[in-house]
Amino acid sequence: MKNRDDVTREVMAAFEREPLINLHASPIRVDYSNGEVTLTGETETLAAKKIALEAAGKIPGVSAIIDRLHVMPAERMEDGEIRTHVCNAIVAENLLEPYALRALVKGQMESVREPLTASGAIEVAVDKGVVTLNGQVASLSQKRMAGVLAWWVPGSRDVINGLEISPPEEDNDDEVIDGIRLALEKDPFVNATQIRVRCRDYAVTLEGLVTNETERRMAEADAWYVFRVDSVKNLLQHQE
Repeated sequence: MKNRDDVTREVMAAFEREPLINLHASPIRVDYSNGEVTLTGETETLAAKKIALEAAGKIPGVSAIIDRLHVMPAERMEDGEIRTHVCNAIVAENLLEPYALRALVKGQMESVREPLTASGAIEVAVDKGVVTLNGQVASLSQKRMAGVLAWWVPGSRDVINGLEISPPEEDNDDEVIDGIRLALEKDPFVNATQIRVRCRDYAVTLEGLVTNETERRMAEADAWYVFRVDSVKNLLQHQE
């Protein structure tokens, strides 16, 4: 049976092989005990976080991952400011219009918007830059869109999407594609009409044309932000 030092070395070696994980700029602490690996730190991107979690989970002897990784925010913001931005984005999103919206403020749940119908509710809480979404919506696309909106707030360090679907829907690759297409169409900096999305076993491939490298990176980031996406292969090309 492998000891703690052996597993830790193998996990760190796996991280070093991943080009999107920059351990020098964003160190990750690895702890191992009884088959469980705990990852602690702040990665440069959500892609780096998801890749780190997947890489650690593939190491022989690792039976569980405890995720304490967060993402370096584009802008440092107070929790209240992040909460306000998330709530404002949800209010402005037509897809989420039917739902009540509540926010956790100083330990108390406050109403932000009353529902048009009694179909469900979205609850927003923010703690140290980590956004948690709870409540109930009617579709996986709505759940995924709410999560993307939370990620788009520049101060967000992580998004825990606990929204339940009622009635329940079976998730699959087509649902993921629908979620990514929604995100791309909502992103004002991306021309979604020029982008094709494929997905197999929650691994996403983006193909098509973009105007420049910035749009290429933003389209990829949008795909990573979608709930359940495990990997993204970016084959988008710049227009000549």
